[in-house]
Amino acid sequence: MKFTAQQIAGILEGDIVGNPDVEVSKLSKIEEGTKGSLTFLANPKYQSYIYSTKASITIVNKTFVPENHLETTLIKVEDAYKSFSKLLEYYNMVKLNKQGIENPSFISDSATYGSQIYVGAFTYIGENVKIGNNVKIFPNCYIGDNVVIGNDTVVFAGVKIYSETSIGNNCVINSGVIIGADGFGFVPNEKGEYNKVPQTGNVIIEDFVDIGAATTIDRATLGSTIIRRGVKLDNQIQIAHNVEIGKNTVIAAQTGIAGSTKIGENCQIGGQVGFAGHITIGNNVKIQAQSGIGRSIKDNETLQGSPAFSYGDWNKSYVYFKNLPKIVKNITNLEKKVDGNN
Repeated sequence: MKFTAQQIAGILEGDIVGNPDVEVSKLSKIEEGTKGSLTFLANPKYQSYIYSTKASITIVNKTFVPENHLETTLIKVEDAYKSFSKLLEYYNMVKLNKQGIENPSFISDSATYGSQIYVGAFTYIGENVKIGNNVKIFPNCYIGDNVVIGNDTVVFAGVKIYSETSIGNNCVINSGVIIGADGFGFVPNEKGEYNKVPQTGNVIIEDFVDIGAATTIDRATLGSTIIRRGVKLDNQIQIAHNVEIGKNTVIAAQTGIAGSTKIGENCQIGGQVGFAGHITIGNNVKIQAQSGIGRSIKDNETLQGSPAFSYGDWNKSYVYFKNLPKIVKNITNLEKKVDGNN
């Protein structure tokens, strides 16, 4: 796909300084720009690169005034970073604008789907599935019986969505995600063996949820595992049965959430955080990476550590943690002096 500076300026409502007919077909960092690429300058630390970049077009703030000769064509906008992000969204929309049903694929006769959908090759769509308009399902996906997928949702290659799952509008589900697998439910019998507890619930994913690659979300034992509107999940996250995550919460990679834990709205959770089961996390909670959460947390707390405690207290305590051998040695010497005086 090729775009001229004139076309890009039209999308961004920007002003052109240079050749309006120059074409680009790829994106680049400003320091790595090559002929035919588009880049942007938003951070003043990178300003020196604009004089040497080989990128054909550079998006800049309207306040930018060059101090030396430029080879690149400029598109001046109010906010270069936001405009470049908008352009990335547009580029993705064009790139992902596939339509039609590829062969070989299987769609059950009882399944229904809206207009402008795309179903990639080797995809299986089960009985009574309901798929909305403008849904994109890339190759090698499995959509189980009675699944519902809302409008404008994208399901990337290799996703497995088990039966009874409900997915809202404008969701993005990245490759390797598994939604609706059985929760980890077993009970010991008199022989010391473990019998499986049937997992008869489902998963509900509301609108505008993004799910990163290789993340797994288990179905509920009874009822539903629920991911609320606007939640953003990174790659390789494990969400167990009957978990509920409140709207607009963001969770970084490799976090694990045990069964029946409830996480509130607008939380920010770092990578590799571990949650015990059957606890409640309040709204607006911030948890630093690699923390271990074994108790319920009230609204607006910021935590770190394993087990986690107040972020401010953790930072103060860390001063002593790293000096612990020296502190112990000093205490031992003091004890010796006291004993000697006695």
